[in-house]
Amino acid sequence: MSRRTQLTLRCLNLSLLVLFPIAWVAPLMRAGFLPLFGLSEISVLSGIAGLWQTDVFLALIVVLFAILAPIAKVLSLEALISNRLPARVKPWLFHLGRLAMADVFLIAIYITVIKGIGVGRLEIGWGLYLFTFCVLLSLALSIFTTVKTECLRSGPLKD
Repeated sequence: MSRRTQLTLRCLNLSLLVLFPIAWVAPLMRAGFLPLFGLSEISVLSGIAGLWQTDVFLALIVVLFAILAPIAKVLSLEALISNRLPARVKPWLFHLGRLAMADVFLIAIYITVIKGIGVGRLEIGWGLYLFTFCVLLSLALSIFTTVKTECLRSGPLKD
């Protein structure tokens, strides 16, 4: 991997350490009961706080999927890109990526269910797009890094 490519990957990856916390406090959605009532904004952190009061176990699962797994993946990928982590750790990065994607799918399911019921009103907030972008960027970086390091280790193609 060229030095310039490595620097670009590291900058993009480390930018996630800034973007993820912004996505956690940004409004994922605005929800309200019936069209007559005002909408309240829901973020990852406000959702965790609400869950903590009703179901601590579920709140801990969301903390694992939405906060700990993405940050662990970013830090692990940084260590891999900067050659501070052995290549045999790459399969674990794949599993961390799956954990980090789980919350996006859960949010999509919640939105589908709430809209299907038709009792309340739900609007998507910009935070959902930012959060999804962060997760997809992290996934793309890990795929690109894996492909690049495998190409380097396999050596040039021979006829």
